[in-house]
Order: sequence, then structure tokens, then C-alpha cells
Amino acid sequence: MDKLINNHALEESGNVSENKAIYPGKPYPLGATWDGKGVNFAIFAENATGVELCFFESTNGQTETYKIKIEEVTHHVWHVYVLDIAPGQLYNYRIHGPYEPSQGHRFNPNKLVLDPYAKAIAGAVQWDDALFGYELGHPETDLSFSETDSAPFLPKSVVVDTQFDWEGDRPPEVPYHDAIIYEAHVKGFTISHPAIPEEMRGTYAALAHPVTIQYLQELGVTTLELQPIHHFVDDRHLIEKGLTNYWGYNTLGFFAPDARYSSSGVMGEQVREFKEMVKALHKAGIEVILDVVYNHTAEGNHLGPTLSFKGIDNASYYRLTEENPRFYMDYTGTGNTLNVRMPYVLQMIMDSLRYWITEMHVDGFRFDLAAALARVLHETDRLGAFFSIIHQDPIISQVKLIAEPWDMGEDGYQVGKFPPGWAEWNGMYRDCVRDYWRGAESKLAEFAQRFTGSPDLYKGDYRHPTASINFITAHDGFTLHDLVSYNEKHNEANGEDNQDGESDNNSWNGGVEGPTDDPQILALRAKQKRNFLTTLFLSQGVPMLLAGDEWGRTQQGNNNAYCQDNEISWLDWSSADQDFLSFTRKLIHFSKHHPAFHRRRWFQGVPIKGSDVEDIAWYLPDGSNIPDDSWEEAFAKSLAVYLNGKGIRCVDYQNNKIVDDSFYLIFNAHDEPISYVLPKEKNGQEWFKVLDTHENYLEEEGIAYPPGGEILVPGRSTVVLKCP
Repeated sequence: MDKLINNHALEESGNVSENKAIYPGKPYPLGATWDGKGVNFAIFAENATGVELCFFESTNGQTETYKIKIEEVTHHVWHVYVLDIAPGQLYNYRIHGPYEPSQGHRFNPNKLVLDPYAKAIAGAVQWDDALFGYELGHPETDLSFSETDSAPFLPKSVVVDTQFDWEGDRPPEVPYHDAIIYEAHVKGFTISHPAIPEEMRGTYAALAHPVTIQYLQELGVTTLELQPIHHFVDDRHLIEKGLTNYWGYNTLGFFAPDARYSSSGVMGEQVREFKEMVKALHKAGIEVILDVVYNHTAEGNHLGPTLSFKGIDNASYYRLTEENPRFYMDYTGTGNTLNVRMPYVLQMIMDSLRYWITEMHVDGFRFDLAAALARVLHETDRLGAFFSIIHQDPIISQVKLIAEPWDMGEDGYQVGKFPPGWAEWNGMYRDCVRDYWRGAESKLAEFAQRFTGSPDLYKGDYRHPTASINFITAHDGFTLHDLVSYNEKHNEANGEDNQDGESDNNSWNGGVEGPTDDPQILALRAKQKRNFLTTLFLSQGVPMLLAGDEWGRTQQGNNNAYCQDNEISWLDWSSADQDFLSFTRKLIHFSKHHPAFHRRRWFQGVPIKGSDVEDIAWYLPDGSNIPDDSWEEAFAKSLAVYLNGKGIRCVDYQNNKIVDDSFYLIFNAHDEPISYVLPKEKNGQEWFKVLDTHENYLEEEGIAYPPGGEILVPGRSTVVLKCP
């Protein structure tokens, strides 16, 4: 068995090596910190009785080369400083303590554990029974104790050099009201792109490639939101079925960019490549937002593996049930929930967020299942410690903070209930707009609320329209093309008999399920896609577009492609609908050019000073204002809205009053054409049709119509008119 070394000498496994200087070190910062001469190691483990720092020579090392018994403990942090250790050094820990699952303790020094603060992780989990703290198949399940060494199967933490030439990089700081968010997967977005070198595809470097950046700029994207890039684990049950955790919502390392997206190496090179990506995108004026998963880890429930937190201090890191700490509180549907009530766990999350901002230069975060982070006991608490600390943090509070405002627990749907300073994925917007255009029962009042930024959700708490992140589709669910092509999910490839994924998708296939050659149905589907994107980009709030939706990407009806690291999920650039892509580009730039569609303040619905014309007004086809009783109709299919370009009531950053053209938008979700009377002279002297989703028409210099005239709007179509 390997010898342990004290604080005065380092011993090689089996043989005494040259003595290396070892010092007590410091408890802060946590993790492995290289100072040019050596490395300070620090790890929190409150309930541990002993900690061993283990060094390895290779990523697949069968056992450690050196082992240090850490003697210094300060406020539950074990720390040591080792001279002559350099970047690229591989290491992990073994933690001693009681193995008492019924008391919440699962210490097992036979199980190597990753450093929670590792800045880089080399390799990936190689599934084996040795990774479990108990004996699989034992009649006492997790109450049994495994003595098998897990070292050969666990990836290794890496000491990194954080120095990097940012060349004066500065964040683009795109205001929310000017943001166009584009949700993409690092691998899936570029893995099949023919213009990117093959050896680079699917990596951080591919996102930094000039071809990628040019595409995003031409599309009009300001903010790239990446699905999880924190080091994650492919679930064992998926690997055994020939699948993977493609989406990556199964985090193991909250500080480490996943090395599987690196084209340059895994010994810290992945950190540099990620930084190069951010720098290149920033030079192009594009922000980078990370989708982060701080609500749970990859270690699962009481029957899950011991990879890091569970073996370091299970009772501290996880929410355990009070009646029996052997089991976990599961607000996430993944088996466990991180215990943000514990100061050091909360500190780890805050340290991680600050690290990605200060060291990696990211511009914000989208928090997966954010409601789980607010839970103090069982209920969600909007003033919980997590949000209070973020609010007062001078670094984290200044970047974009976006919540997925729900979790799997009781009272978990928290749309509209996050504090000021937060934006939210607005699931109500998604559902309402989907229902409106598929012709389902929906009220005009709700459509009007969603179109104007959802003031019913956000206005009463001193928030702005930009608190609403509007989206029609996201990674979770149908793509836009599939939304208009399928009534039912088709997830057979996931190996769960099509039982997984959401069954109620608010979708409509136009009359045929899936692919068809019927020209009428194809034309209807194309028009519906234009309707959805037109509604999205002309609504108040912040629009978010799913990568590939701009040109008709399909997942073949799979609405839960989390495990499909293949052609189902990858963007097939060869199949791009160039005509639809052209429409989307023009639509985004049209929206960005007109501040009437991305206001910073709420509509007031009252006349502008010096006139009797309101900043916003709603009309029926005959030109009359929508009466109060019509707002609550349960089967509303058509309405028009007037936006007064002189009623924006804002100034720009040079204190100039913001004015724009006025617009008249007609949304006809009825299957029959409807004739609409245009506004009278007091609203404008001449109207120009600039957008028509039926005719696939979008031009700034449009067809002229007189005030008070009529325009025929085809069924299931959107028409936009402009008055300069």
C-alpha cells in the first residue's frame, strides 16, 4: 500500500524519492492555485477525519504516484502547499470519515474524488462498479461498503496556469433591450459545418472560427447562449444503451470547461481554448452566456456513484431528507439537490460564477431549474440566501442573470416571481403564442399581455419588459420546424418506448404528421414558421432563437433529444432552407432597426402629450377599439395593434429622445381572410405594407395604403404596416 507523507517530506509509492518542500499552505482560495513556484491545495470537508492529496502521472493512471496526508485544517478547509508542482499536474483526493449512510455520511477512501474547484478535468468517467461507494448487487445496497479502488476509472483534476493575454478584451455589454439571444450547443452547432476544418468541428475553437462569427453577425445575433459546458458526466444507463448525455445537464465540475469540446488538449489547453473563443466573439461584439446547472450534480441519489461531492462531505453538499438522511431531497428530477443553505456550498457557487466572469470573461448565465436554488425548506423563497447574495455581489450582479423559473418540486412554477435584476425564460409567452397560431382556445387579453412584455408578470415589481425572455422553442422540446410538422412526440430513438418528453406540445402539423410532399401543407408550415418568428421578434421583451430554427432544422419529431449525440441533434447545414434563412435575417435586422419593438419601458396606453393618440391601441377588423368584453373571449383569432413611434418615452445614452416610425400590426390566426380597416389620419397620413407572412414579403419600402383604407389579410397570416 502507498505510504502517506507528512508535512516535511514527499515519498514516492514504494520508493523514497527526492525530498520536496511541503508547507501548511492557506485555506483560501479553494482549489489548486499555482503561484509560479508551487501549488496551494485547499478543499472543504467539514465532517471528514482525514484528507489525502493524490498525484498522478497520466489520465488513465491505475494508482497515484505520490500521496500527501494533509495535516492543516482551518474552518473545515484542509490545505497544503507543495513546492515544485507546476501546471499540468494531475491530482485528486481520498477522503476519510465515517461510512454511515443512515446519518448522511458516505466517506470511502477507496474512492478517488475530484476537486470541486478543479479548473480543468482530464478525461471522462469510465463506468465501472468500482465508482460506487457500496457493493452493487449486495442485498443491503448502499448500506454496504466497497473496498475496490476507483482510481483507474475517474478523470483527473488538473493544475492550470490562469495567465492569458486578453489583448484588452472588454465585455460588449449589450443592453437587454437590444439583445438577440441565440441558444446553441457547442458541438451540435458546428460538428457538421462544411466550411470549418474537420479537426476543429464541434469545439470551442469552431465557435471562434471566422465562418461561425460571420454567420452570427449576418443573422443579427448579439448574445450567444451556450448549453452546459461545465464538465459533465454521461449517465451509465445511457452509455449502456449506446447513448450519451448530449445536452450536458449533469455537472461534475463547476469551474472546468468540458474537455470534450476542446480541439487542443485536455491538460489545461481546454481553458485557453475557451478563453480564445470568448475573446474572438467579444471582438465581433457578441456576448457569451453560459447555461449553468447549480441545482444538482452528476452523482444521483443514494444509489448513485461517488465521484466528488458525495465522497468529500455528502451531508454538507446535498439536501438530505430530515426523517432519514440516507435519502436525498430531489427538486430537480435527477436524484439530488445541492444544499445552498450551507455557507461553503453557497460559496462554491458564488466562487464559480465569479470565476467565469473574471477569469473566463463570460457575460452572464442562464440558471437551469433556478427555482430549486431558492428553496430554503420545501417552499420556494424569492428572498432566499442565493438571490440576496447575488444581489449584493458587485461582480455577479452586473452581468446578465436569466432564470429558468421552475423546478420539479411543490410550487415549482415561479414564472414572474424572481427578484428585480433577473430576467426569466417566459414559458407563458411560449405557450400563449403557440396556442394562438395553432388556433387553440385563447384569450385576446393574454396574447396582448405576452406581446407587450408580460406586464401582468413583471410590471408590478419595478421590473421592465426586458425581464421577459421570449421564446417559441428551446433545446427542450420541438424545433420550430417540428412544431408545425408534428402533433405528437416521436422519441423512439431515446430507448424509452416514447414515454419520455413532454406530451402536450401546443403544436399543429397542418394536416399530416411529419414529412409530406403536399405543396399546400408545406406552404402552410412555412407561413406558420414566419408567423411565429414575426411575433417573437416584434414582441416587447428579449427574443431568444434556437440555433437552426432560422432555416428550418428538424429533429424528426424528437422533443427530448438530450441523449442524441448524432444527426438527430446536430445541425445539418446542407439542409438549410435558404429562403427562410433570408426572411429570418431580414426580420431580425428590421426589428433591431426599429426601437418601437424593443422598448425599455412599459406602454402606458394613454395619449401622448400634445395629441390624442396613445402610445399603443388595439383594434378590431372594422377599425374600432377592442371593447372590454372582447378581451376575455375564449376563442379569439384576430386582432390589430397600433404602436406610436412618438410614444416610446425614452432617451438614448446621449440623452436624445427616441422616436421611430409608427406601426400597425395585424395578427390573423383565423383560417379565413379578414379585411381590416387601417387607422385614421390622426394616426398617420400614409401606410406602407412592409411585412406579409403570407406572401413571404419583408421590405422597408413597402406598398402604400391610405389612412382609413382597407387591407385584406389572408388566413393564418401576419401583416405589418409602417407610417414614417
